[in-house]
Amino acid sequence: MNTKTDSWLITNFKNGDEKALAILIERHQSDLFTFIYYKVMDEDLANDIFQDTFMKIIVTLKEGRYNEEGKFILWAKRIAHNLIIDHYRLKTKHNKVSESSYDNDEFSIFDLISSQDENIEEQLVSRQIKDDLMRMLKFLPENQQEVIKLRFFDGLSFKEIADHTDTSINTTLGRVRYALINLRKIMDEHNIILTR
Repeated sequence: MNTKTDSWLITNFKNGDEKALAILIERHQSDLFTFIYYKVMDEDLANDIFQDTFMKIIVTLKEGRYNEEGKFILWAKRIAHNLIIDHYRLKTKHNKVSESSYDNDEFSIFDLISSQDENIEEQLVSRQIKDDLMRMLKFLPENQQEVIKLRFFDGLSFKEIADHTDTSINTTLGRVRYALINLRKIMDEHNIILTR
């Protein structure tokens, strides 16, 4: 049994120790998955939200935006809870795919993709943003381009993407995670700001 604290593991992961993340995920995966499952009562959906939650956690940690020392599992559950709300909101609206998770978080670049109730001006802006995103995707390796398109443009679940690309869910999650990190780097390097 690993006796290192969550805070120690988070610090080490932020300093480049991938094993620290593996220990952190292993430590909390049962608790977090159970929390999600009893809210949605659907194993496939719970798996998707679980993967989305850890993807969001990884991106947030990598960017150094985690600042709730000692409350990791509560923070993780709050992300999961908000992703569940996002899922049901999406289900009723059918017009927006979101990669962001919880209130007061930075916007997701994918939140800016067109929704059906936009006026003409907003649609033009959305089209421009989508065009910018498609241009940025060309800088990514092909396997990362594919999963980003399937996840955020086509709205497929991680399980559907894994089936479609004949890979494991973990491989799919990893590709999406690295693609998002790379997109952020491209945005920074080229001073691209996606905003309305």
